[in-house]
Amino acid sequence: MAENLIKTISEMLNEEKWTRAALNNYTIGNFKELDVLVQQSNELGLREEVSTLCDEHLQHTKNSIIALYFAGVNSLNKHLVDDSQLIMLINIFADNHKWNVVEYLCNRILDFGENKFALRTLAECYVHKNEEENKFRIWERLIKVDYDEAEIVRLLAEKKEREGDVQGAVDYYKKALHRYINKKLFANVKDVWAKLLELAPDDLDFFFSVEKKIEKLLSSDRALALLELLFPVYKEKGDWDNALEIAKRMLHYNPKEFKTRKELINCYKEKYTTNPQVDDYIKVSNLSMSWRNVHEAIADFEKHISFEVGNYVHHRSWGVGKIVGAKNDIFVIDFPGRKGHKMSLKMAVSALGTLKSDHIWVLKATMKPEELAQKIEDDPVWALKMLIRSFHNSANIKQIKAELVPDVLSAGKWSRWSNAARSILKTDPSFGNDPEKPDQFILRQKPISFEEKIFNRFKADKDFFARVKTIEEFLDSADPDSEFFGEMFAFFTAFVKSFSQVNEFVLSSFLLVQKVAKRFPFLNPGLPYSFGDLFSQAENPVALFGKIEDQELRKDFLVQVKNNLPNWPAVYSDLFPQALNRSIIDELATNGKTQELQALFEGAFTHYKEYRESFIWLVRNVSEEEWYKALNVPYEKILICLVHLLDITFREIDNRRDAGLNRKLNKQVHQYLFTDGRLEAYFRDSDEDATSRLFTLVEDVKYLDPSIKIHLKQLIKDRFPNFRFIGEHEIEKVRRGLLVTHKGYEEKHAALKHVIEVEIPDNSKEIGIAMQKGDLRENAEYKAALERQELLKSTASKLQEELQNAQIFDESSLDMSVVGFGCRVELQNLLTGVPEEYTIFGPWESDPGNNVISYLSPLGMALCNHHTGEELDFTINEKEYRYKILNIMKA
Repeated sequence: MAENLIKTISEMLNEEKWTRAALNNYTIGNFKELDVLVQQSNELGLREEVSTLCDEHLQHTKNSIIALYFAGVNSLNKHLVDDSQLIMLINIFADNHKWNVVEYLCNRILDFGENKFALRTLAECYVHKNEEENKFRIWERLIKVDYDEAEIVRLLAEKKEREGDVQGAVDYYKKALHRYINKKLFANVKDVWAKLLELAPDDLDFFFSVEKKIEKLLSSDRALALLELLFPVYKEKGDWDNALEIAKRMLHYNPKEFKTRKELINCYKEKYTTNPQVDDYIKVSNLSMSWRNVHEAIADFEKHISFEVGNYVHHRSWGVGKIVGAKNDIFVIDFPGRKGHKMSLKMAVSALGTLKSDHIWVLKATMKPEELAQKIEDDPVWALKMLIRSFHNSANIKQIKAELVPDVLSAGKWSRWSNAARSILKTDPSFGNDPEKPDQFILRQKPISFEEKIFNRFKADKDFFARVKTIEEFLDSADPDSEFFGEMFAFFTAFVKSFSQVNEFVLSSFLLVQKVAKRFPFLNPGLPYSFGDLFSQAENPVALFGKIEDQELRKDFLVQVKNNLPNWPAVYSDLFPQALNRSIIDELATNGKTQELQALFEGAFTHYKEYRESFIWLVRNVSEEEWYKALNVPYEKILICLVHLLDITFREIDNRRDAGLNRKLNKQVHQYLFTDGRLEAYFRDSDEDATSRLFTLVEDVKYLDPSIKIHLKQLIKDRFPNFRFIGEHEIEKVRRGLLVTHKGYEEKHAALKHVIEVEIPDNSKEIGIAMQKGDLRENAEYKAALERQELLKSTASKLQEELQNAQIFDESSLDMSVVGFGCRVELQNLLTGVPEEYTIFGPWESDPGNNVISYLSPLGMALCNHHTGEELDFTINEKEYRYKILNIMKA
């Protein structure tokens, strides 16, 4: 069957070659017959063989219809970007006006996904066939995948307008406007701007956003030109607040334009037509004088005009007051504790700020705290709008918290309320982000779309990987046909289209673009290189992998390595210390790469101090794997390495060296050895020599909880009654609890209480304050506060555990006939002849400088359980000691 099919196709190619079949003889039916053969070759697994046959044929017969069709369809079947054969075929038939065939071929390309060329040619085909509705239908599809196409978008807008679909027309005109701006075609921009002023004049937020985009991409003069078209619309409507805002923006671009200044003054007069002082305030602020800085004059006028009876003011010392009377430039203001306070207008303007009646300071001054708190809790949307307006329509979470906590909301209520508030700010279309400051929220005049909200956050983010997260969030909830997506996607395609060296941004952009193109093939920019090419060009691809902060891109990186690099097992082994990824181990194991896995472990094992993260991860995760068991690594050696790492991480935490990482690793080792009971289980089964070797290392871990050592000593003593611990001559029977004095217990309990009730709450405040300062990746205060949080949690946990394991010494049980806890012992040093005296308590009370020693210290253990008159001879740390006990007293 397979041989016959190849033979049939070969004969068809030769027949076409020798007969030179005329184009006019080809019909849609001929291509449908070819499709049957394509399907049969795919089912028989002959796609590659057919493609090779056709490619060879095209080398000497480049216009072969059959070969071009087979090769083109097979390329699309393999999800390749190359559609050149079918494009060439379409052009051949289009040049010969065979529009039915062109239509069929375009639709065959579109069977595999949207394609700019196929859609554009199909629309042209419908033009020639006079099928207007089909043309518009294809145009609607085309503009979703071709972000550069502006003219067709405008034509679609005009069609909607003719049909009476105003909203549809507005949507298309807005899309066309953005595209004309990107193409820097200002004449077209101006025409569409005028059309939108006619159809949607109230969308002021949109017009302002376009104005800023024009200023950035074209020029401030052209942004001003658009505002000059916008101003008369609002002036004629009598919308004086917005007309004033537009005039102020015009004066921002050209502050010396006296005509605009006059228009501004007229707007003020219309707005305050009932205020008899308006002309005086214009005069006193010199608003009409060209020599006065216009922006200073505006601020001066607006402050004067705001002093009206019934309005609220603020004094930095007296707080919020209300203007209750005015006569002859003298104002009467009620402040808390200063009722009827009189001030001249000049003094008021100088000393007071004016507030609107819904300003948070006014509400705090005029409402009962519990009523305001209840209203804010019940209606967070209202509260957020009120608070943002209070900060001149731009506020961040830190500012909001400062106003509410603790005056209105407690810290606990703020925590619950702020979670809801953050969700509202993120999803409610009434709120937006300041395009220049991602942590600043603004209140929109007209609700903002989800797409624009995400886009504004994208623009405000300066961090590359924050932008990766933002575009991924966009694609999770919206379609890529938005103008906003086009601009975001272009940010990443710019990295991969032009670069001098491969860095983490180029590599990450490539991975992101590939992922998006796989989901939306029409967005594939057709890059002329592969992942393998980038990998080979990178100076140190393993180091670059470590710099990729997005976890999903790191996973994609690993997939690309396996799919594109022949030596992927070796690369996986090199990447593992950076990735610590289970999928690396699983892929190597699934593909039978036992040697690579064993070499990976042996490298981490041999250099466990340098590769401590890798070593700990492997010990915790692969001990049941068959390839690991085949290594026959002695379990004792693994435990010895982990005890060493426990000691190293304790010391580095104490020295504040990579404290965050070392705390994490210390916690992992601690759990593996002690919490999970592995070390205890080992001591229950090991012989005495192995026990001695390992416990000696445990005993040397300076910062390990003493109660753990006590417990392990008791276990060892129970198994080996004659076991001699290093540094001892005779050892007291180890108790299961750590002996402490009542005073020592109370001091430790007070320390725990202070950590839990004072230090941890203070640290939580520090974290909250640091979080409100913006980008957490670059926020040193936030990282420091988090490190302190881990330290405090660890300290509290350690104190709690110590208290749980503590045993308060019962003074009534003190035996003065033998040296032990709670006694003072007088000794004669037989080597020097000098008398010495020691007080013996526990580790908590130990003070060697004042001769107060722990009963668990080497000296303490050497003295304990001996009687008056005994002579002792022992060695500690290679130093000889000889004592005679002269007297034992109560401490």
